[in-house]
Amino acid sequence: MAPNQNNNTKPRRTPDIKHHHIAIGTLALGVALIFAGITGSENVEANRVDQPIDIGIGALEQVQPEARISQPLNDDLSAEMEVSEPQPKWESVTVRRGDNLSLIFGRVGLGGAALHEILDTESEARALRNIYPGQTIEFDIDQEGKLQALRYVKSPLEATLFSRSDSGFSVQDIQRTPEVRQVFKRSTVNSSLFLAGKDAGLSNRMIMDLAGVFGGVIDFALDPRKGDTFSLLYEEKYLDDEKIGEGAIIAAEYTNEGESFNAFLFVDSNGDEGYFSADGVSMRKAFLRAPLDFTRVSSGFNPKRLHPVTKTVRPHRGIDYAAATGTPVYAAGDGRVVSSGYSRANGNYVFIQHANNIKTHYLHLHKRAVKSGAKVKQGEIIGSVGSTGLATGPHLHYEFLLDGVHRNPRTILDKLPRARSLSKSEMALFQQRIGGVKTQLASYGGAWDLAMKADQKPEG
Repeated sequence: MAPNQNNNTKPRRTPDIKHHHIAIGTLALGVALIFAGITGSENVEANRVDQPIDIGIGALEQVQPEARISQPLNDDLSAEMEVSEPQPKWESVTVRRGDNLSLIFGRVGLGGAALHEILDTESEARALRNIYPGQTIEFDIDQEGKLQALRYVKSPLEATLFSRSDSGFSVQDIQRTPEVRQVFKRSTVNSSLFLAGKDAGLSNRMIMDLAGVFGGVIDFALDPRKGDTFSLLYEEKYLDDEKIGEGAIIAAEYTNEGESFNAFLFVDSNGDEGYFSADGVSMRKAFLRAPLDFTRVSSGFNPKRLHPVTKTVRPHRGIDYAAATGTPVYAAGDGRVVSSGYSRANGNYVFIQHANNIKTHYLHLHKRAVKSGAKVKQGEIIGSVGSTGLATGPHLHYEFLLDGVHRNPRTILDKLPRARSLSKSEMALFQQRIGGVKTQLASYGGAWDLAMKADQKPEG
């Protein structure tokens, strides 16, 4: 019986010892965990934020506020998040002839409600009622088809932005300033100013501006000769390193048969802008040398000319400028229109009375742009070239009368009083301002001449 008792008792004692060890171990582990929890809670929390955990949306909503409190975002991370925000996806529409806002909104899938939302905003929205062909309207439409922003681009430098906010659409005017660069060009005339300008890389507008600067001293239909040279320093405008337009001519020089004419842009103390020669004489004369864009002259002043239509000898008391139908015709000087009408011989005509008992006549016009009694300024368009009346082809017949007597426009202008000169006080300022420009023009011209001579030097 004793052995049996010993065998039965031993198994029961072993579990008691194990339980005791386990209890002691559990107690020790608990104390360690409690101690770790008291002393290391900050590290535990930091680990929870830094370690990404794959959790559901519901859990994410609960964890995110706690994470934001315990681990604030630094500036670099905030900037990174701002950059990563969704950018507008612009859909661009070019305004067509005959377009209106309803048609344009419909073209991008927007209805009348979106249009009214825009038009009901601030007063700037009225600008959208005056859209023009060639302008651009850009739309930012979200995936649900809701308009989030609209950008009305009036020009490369001007736009209006409509952005959706909690209270509707806010409006912001955007103005950009172009970079202005100075450009120098120089060329030699072989046949005409126009072709020489094209060879130099000038635009049509810049060629006409150049002719306009010297329009009081040179008739570009008659005066230019082969071998004439011209130079000009002018402005070009750039936006994002792309040319978007041209500015003013700063200075120019034209040499005609060895005689040089120069002109410098100057704004006087009253804010008046004009071109003046180096000695301060205005380039704007009382009359233009030619009353239209320079073209080919078909017939000069001749008191014994054989009329091409009637075949009789009739005095040709003016100059005929052959030009395409529709070419603009300008008032040669300031004055008042004393007659604007039509006759069988003259066709459509305009007569202008100027100061000092001077009158100019413009005949065979295609259309007249002024009425009798209207006041006109030099360079103002008064009509266009045509072939009305007794004319064999489109041309302008131009007459100049002094004291009621026809005079040759080519020679009479040289006998008229000189244009105004700058006063002594303005002259000092003028010379100060153009000093650097004169140096630039001479320096660029000298470099161009050297380059041309090097190109013409025979090899070997």
